[in-house]
Amino acid sequence: MDINIRNAVKHNISDNDETQLRDTIVDAIQDGQEKMLPGLGVLFEIIWNQSDEQQRNTMVNTLAKGV
Repeated sequence: MDINIRNAVKHNISDNDETQLRDTIVDAIQDGQEKMLPGLGVLFEIIWNQSDEQQRNTMVNTLAKGV
């Protein structure tokens, strides 16, 4: 079976408002299950692709501080 995770995640959240998107992220992080990591990766990819260079630098700096 060939599953396109990107498309599945995007489809599952396509009608979500900002509150629902936040809840999805918070629930995935708090749940801590490994199976949620690909979905979070897709969400991060969407954020990254919609960000300008300054926002990307801020994300990388925040990440560097956290690891």
